[in-house]
Amino acid sequence: MALQRSKKEEVVKELNQAISDSSSVVFVDFHGLSVPNETSLRRDLRDKEVGYKVSRKTLLKRALEGKAEGEMPELSGEVAIAFSKDAVAGAREVYNFHKSHNGILKILGGIFEGKFVDASRMTEIATIPSREVLLSKIAFLLKSPMQRLAIAVNEVSKKK
Repeated sequence: MALQRSKKEEVVKELNQAISDSSSVVFVDFHGLSVPNETSLRRDLRDKEVGYKVSRKTLLKRALEGKAEGEMPELSGEVAIAFSKDAVAGAREVYNFHKSHNGILKILGGIFEGKFVDASRMTEIATIPSREVLLSKIAFLLKSPMQRLAIAVNEVSKKK
């Protein structure tokens, strides 16, 4: 089905706006995704404040011109973008959905810190723990030496 020129311009404008307002963008191949799974994906992404748009590759490429440095990754299959103001949220949520649904989605790459990145780099970004997890790990690391010192002092005082 052919889109009218005005509709194409509107789609490119929406994509431009979404990409410009986001800290990171993930390119996703959603080939083989069923309607119930896509509904579930969109709901999960919306709950985490991650946008999701499906687009024709030619219109997406037009919207991506000049948006990032480097070479754009190969966009094969049926392509959508997941985008968020949180630099890691989009990649993490797509990756989590991919893991929990037997690899239906495929990360093709994305834009991170103003540069095009490939699929492997985007997957690395997706596996960065959340801020809360990192803070709890830091708290545990800080607590552990103090706890050991308290135990040692307690043992010394018992012996005297």
